[in-house]
Amino acid sequence: MAEHTRSSITIDAPAAEVMGVIADFARYPEWTGEVKEAEVLSTDEQGRAKEVRLLLDAGAIKDEHTLAYEWSSDLSVRWSLVKSQMLRALDGSYELRTTGQQTEVTYQLTVDVKIPMLGMIKRKAEKVIIDRALDGLKKRVESTSGGTA
Repeated sequence: MAEHTRSSITIDAPAAEVMGVIADFARYPEWTGEVKEAEVLSTDEQGRAKEVRLLLDAGAIKDEHTLAYEWSSDLSVRWSLVKSQMLRALDGSYELRTTGQQTEVTYQLTVDVKIPMLGMIKRKAEKVIIDRALDGLKKRVESTSGGTA
């Protein structure tokens, strides 16, 4: 399960705006296709989400799971699976890097399902999840920011 999938995208907005959208779990159903509900269960000392319950509907995969978030800086957040019906692991991260007035966002994801699945198929699913999330994030940030959408 050590293998992961990673992809990056450049967003026309400052890192603080990008991280603001990433941290606003209540609005995930508005811009992520798969997340139908998101509920922050606990927060850290800075008021950032520490545990979040997500209800997903990604066609063949419907699941409710809880993720634990770790905010290491204003440019990085990692998460890991606490509990799930269908998943054994869901570990990921967003890493932001400022490039002038733009932000490069790198999304890394490792998924392990409870049902047997070929590694190639699992990585393809990870890639689809990442690409959709990055595209949705870019559209959301650029449509709500002063960036050049």
